[in-house]
Amino acid sequence: MPFITLTSDWGRKDHYLATVKGAIYSKIPEVVLVDISHDISHYNIMEAAFVVKNSYKNFPEGTVHIIGVDSEASVKHPHTIVYADKQYFIAADTGIFSLIFDQQPEAIYEITTFQESDVFTFPERDVFVKVACHLSMNGTPEVMGQKRDEYNILKVFNPVIEADSIRGIVIYVDAYENVVTNITRKDFSLIGKGRKFTLHFRGEELHQIHTAYSDVPHGEILALFGATSFLEIAINKGNACGLLGLDINESVRIEFLS
Repeated sequence: MPFITLTSDWGRKDHYLATVKGAIYSKIPEVVLVDISHDISHYNIMEAAFVVKNSYKNFPEGTVHIIGVDSEASVKHPHTIVYADKQYFIAADTGIFSLIFDQQPEAIYEITTFQESDVFTFPERDVFVKVACHLSMNGTPEVMGQKRDEYNILKVFNPVIEADSIRGIVIYVDAYENVVTNITRKDFSLIGKGRKFTLHFRGEELHQIHTAYSDVPHGEILALFGATSFLEIAINKGNACGLLGLDINESVRIEFLS
């Protein structure tokens, strides 16, 4: 059974989502369509990449992922197919693939198939649907595109890791306003080695990593490694982003006792 997922910044007010779904169902009535998210901030490829990165591995082999964020093609940002982890990903090559994958994928193709419309502002309907349906029905990507060796790399701030400290930033805020940093559980364990620590952010200090939001009373601040394995700062039953003034690119620092 073919699986196609949709991730976009369209929201649900307008016709865009229904149009794309209708176009897919018209080609493959039996397809399983999954909405990953349509509430991505407009043109925010970092946010879209974070959501796709942390969801796609739960889908079956052969799933095709359409990413409709900042998707107009250009010479520098061609429409592209990436084959990785036995799944396909379709998006404009804005650097978003370099944010999704930690390693070089199995294959990359620049889409060369002609669209059937003379409107160039809606590639999800006029290009991505055609490609996704072809791939989901066991079609080969070579029919739709020309193979390439690499995709665009978007340079991002990685945590600064030293012997007794890790300096990171906020990279995502979820719907509960929990704040997600780019500090991983793996880095925390490797550098911390079980040592006591102080987590600094916005004038606040924490000295403990919890395992669940409910480990602290309602309204209390906590830190934990969530389902994504990135360090989160949260308020139990509260809004950490708004109440603490933590937003994207805000600095976070962990200092370990020597």
